[in-house]
Amino acid sequence: MVDLKSMTLEELTAWVKEQGEPAFRARQIFKWIYRGVTSFSEMTDLSKSLREKLEQQAFLTEPKVARKQESKLDGTIKYLWELSDGNCIETVLMRYKHGNTVCISCQVGCRMGCAFCASTLAGKVRDLTPAEMIDQVLFTQLDSGVEISNIVLMGIGEPLDNFDTVMTFLKLVNHPDGLNIGMRHISLSTCGLVEQIDKLAQYGLQLTLSVSLHAPDDETRSKLMPVNRSVGVEKLMDTCRRYFQTTGRRISYEYAMIDGVNDSDAQAELLAQRLKGAPGHVNLIPLNDVEESPLKPSRRVAAFQKRLESHGLTVTVRRKLGGDIDASCGQLRRKAMRGTQ
Repeated sequence: MVDLKSMTLEELTAWVKEQGEPAFRARQIFKWIYRGVTSFSEMTDLSKSLREKLEQQAFLTEPKVARKQESKLDGTIKYLWELSDGNCIETVLMRYKHGNTVCISCQVGCRMGCAFCASTLAGKVRDLTPAEMIDQVLFTQLDSGVEISNIVLMGIGEPLDNFDTVMTFLKLVNHPDGLNIGMRHISLSTCGLVEQIDKLAQYGLQLTLSVSLHAPDDETRSKLMPVNRSVGVEKLMDTCRRYFQTTGRRISYEYAMIDGVNDSDAQAELLAQRLKGAPGHVNLIPLNDVEESPLKPSRRVAAFQKRLESHGLTVTVRRKLGGDIDASCGQLRRKAMRGTQ
């Protein structure tokens, strides 16, 4: 059986022609997919024989809402989606003045092992397909009745660890006959896979790359983020400079503020030095509690911000959304259907 929703329009056109159908049928099918249809019988401008052929040879993915929570504080909605194989992922819909943003997952679980993040606690089970990533945007929009204008790939999983799927997803979501969401309205977050960052740069996409930095020195970052043990902060920053030189796109450096770990004046000074020649801005994230972690939120966010700004850096503090439903940064996790809901 063929997963049509994971196909680009070009791939779908080739497949439709292989079935002995005219090429224009592919665009019709493509448009129906992005209206959120869940069966081929809904594609009413296709012939009955073609619809029957599609039923026999292809399928359309459709996640089930296993749980839906809405924040009483700010209207943020968190979905726990059950996938076709019984695995579950989380997606968050956030409301801002500039538009509605959906934070999506790219893997079932995560293997990166960051100490402050709930997503990685049970490890990685598998990569998501392009269709399963599209579904998070499409069905969140359909279920909530809220039009989505921005996407952040900051949910469960490391996007650059599922590189080819993510590239296909970006092409699909950007397509004018698809969801038609512009690249400048998409942010992709990475823990710092340097080879993949270099590879991404070659695509010249106009998205925003967010690099999870979280410490300016190797000793601290390696404790927080195992990926740093094979990369190192200096190599990562060199890669970020190359990315800017290649794409002209400024990078957002994510920095979770952790009490007594990465929030000293000395670390602020070192961070400012690291960011010289690497145009971008620093996004300070007040740490969100994860039950299994001993790490606690910093009490020095304002002082840290002031010291960075004294070096001419652009610094923002991330607004906390969905804290009462564990929907904030670092709190998303894969949940099994039994016993952990």
